[in-house]
Amino acid sequence: MRVLLTNDDGIEAEGLHVLRRALQAVPGVELATIAPDGNRSAIGRGITTRRPLVVERVDFDDGSHGFATDGTPVDCVRLASLGLVEGFEADIVVSGINHGSNLGDDITYSGTVAAAMEGVVLQLPAIAVSQQSDAREMDFRLGDAFSFDVGAAFVARIVAELDTVPLPPATLLNVNVPAGRPTGVEVARLGKRIYRDELREHDLDESGRRRYWIYGNDPDFHDEPGTDLSAIAAGRIAVTPLHLDLTQHDGIGPLSMHDLSRLLEPATEDIGP
Repeated sequence: MRVLLTNDDGIEAEGLHVLRRALQAVPGVELATIAPDGNRSAIGRGITTRRPLVVERVDFDDGSHGFATDGTPVDCVRLASLGLVEGFEADIVVSGINHGSNLGDDITYSGTVAAAMEGVVLQLPAIAVSQQSDAREMDFRLGDAFSFDVGAAFVARIVAELDTVPLPPATLLNVNVPAGRPTGVEVARLGKRIYRDELREHDLDESGRRRYWIYGNDPDFHDEPGTDLSAIAAGRIAVTPLHLDLTQHDGIGPLSMHDLSRLLEPATEDIGP
């Protein structure tokens, strides 16, 4: 099995290398590592379209090597799919281990999840994996100490048994691992964040322009049973299947009956011939 490994914390991130070593130990795995050359956290599904990407080979301590780019996590997956690694065509994309959780509404910002989503776009199975900090924070920005061994071993076992995992087409697994020893594994839906953001003036830059903070540092969450946020708070690994169909299917019928075409004629009249 050919596994593409990437992340959003950068090619030197500890979480990436703990997972890399765990995947290398899986019998039959051929591994390619392509990651950003620095931290790209919270960049979402950003891509680089208006300049060429810098790519360089990076040698690892164990004698293997990977590639670093000045692009985004999604760029990393695209580089692999377009043939950066000669003779390598991925069977699965694995993204992580992220330094901090990616739970609930946070996934829409996450570069870790975005890279896995690109695997789905390319019709590949994909796994995004994130680790809660040792401080048991519920906000990915707050922790600074992590233990990755449990999460790496868990994901490596999923990859080893991928043929038997009931993963629907066009689906990725978003895996979040709690700090300490997990009490179990819960297949959960996405939860809801409670953000406590505020606008705070920081200072003036060298040109005299005002600079502001726009995010708070202590988001909360709705502690609803069956959600990923609740599972992590209870010390369980949260596994959430995700897909890219953002259509609100229940809204198509009512919106179609609203006769939006009646708005077309006035609109075209405003534009003119």
